Amino acid sequence: MKFGYYMPVKLVCGRDCVRENAALFAPFGKNALIVTGKSSKTNGALADAEAALSSNGQSSCVYDKIPPNPTVASVREGGRLAREFGAEFIIAIGGGSPMDAAKAIAMLARQEAEDIFSYAPSDDVLPMIHIPTTAGTGSEVTPYSILTNDEKQTKTSISNPAFFPKLAFLDGKYMRSLPQDTTVYTAMDAMSHAMEGMLSVRAGALSDALAKESLRILRAELPALTEGKYSDDDRDALLYASTLAGMVIANTGTCAVHSMGYSLTYFHGAPHGRANGLLLPAFFSVCEERAPARVKEILGAAGFETSEELAAALSPLLGEREKIDGEKLRAYAEKASVNKNIKNCRVHFSEEDLFRVLKNSVGDRQ
Repeated sequence: MKFGYYMPVKLVCGRDCVRENAALFAPFGKNALIVTGKSSKTNGALADAEAALSSNGQSSCVYDKIPPNPTVASVREGGRLAREFGAEFIIAIGGGSPMDAAKAIAMLARQEAEDIFSYAPSDDVLPMIHIPTTAGTGSEVTPYSILTNDEKQTKTSISNPAFFPKLAFLDGKYMRSLPQDTTVYTAMDAMSHAMEGMLSVRAGALSDALAKESLRILRAELPALTEGKYSDDDRDALLYASTLAGMVIANTGTCAVHSMGYSLTYFHGAPHGRANGLLLPAFFSVCEERAPARVKEILGAAGFETSEELAAALSPLLGEREKIDGEKLRAYAEKASVNKNIKNCRVHFSEEDLFRVLKNSVGDRQ
């Protein structure tokens, strides 16, 4: 058996773990730039982080101007603020957008990058502490920063082992005030990470084990996701499953679902997790034809026999689907076909295959 695995993030999990482990913040320095969105002020995460810092005599500056899909302009502003404040480390609080943005900010605080998407960053990056407040992205355990790329009209990932946070706190209480659609779509994102990770050419025994455990937990949470009623145990389970799926893609990367989904987000405003959820069943329908044994293993881990069963389970969560005309979908298929994620899938997807998945997922059938 041969495989590699790397995930150098110290994880601390449990209720009130930020305040109870304030001493872990102390070695990072005196000044912290907190990168977040607006919700951290209402869910308690920002207050907990500031209290932890205060107990150590550490100072902080809050940068809360990260949009839902981080832009290059927003991370450049964050990098400038980090330099002006003299930040010695970054604390990221939020969902995927603040956490992804924080990684680019941690780089730009120490390095100049004229073109952030073609720049090859060094490991001179400010150390980071991540506090996720949604259960989907898994960014707290990955080396990826995904930003809006307006030049190419898509979202583009930049990667660097130095983007792994040093420390991450997992506390499901921060998700208590999440809207239903955000809870559902982030769970779909986690499911997509686990499933795509198992189809990656880089999948191995350990990443498979993590993916299967993530999928088992997510399957058990489907009733809560469908009803929109969550206990604290449900929130904790969703967050744990998300982190496990993040640990998967940290080593395997993602596949064609993400490549196609970026256009649905960029051009139609579909939340990232929703885009993935819309595409997963049709994607696996194609995969069933070409890698039946592997797909059976993946779907089985999530408690499904076929892609049709997966579609039936996700349909009530997705509601009315976007309807996009064929000409646009052909353009999206072409765009996805040149994405590096396509070659990462053990099932080959041609441009025509990608169009077929898009058409069956969000095609305008009128």
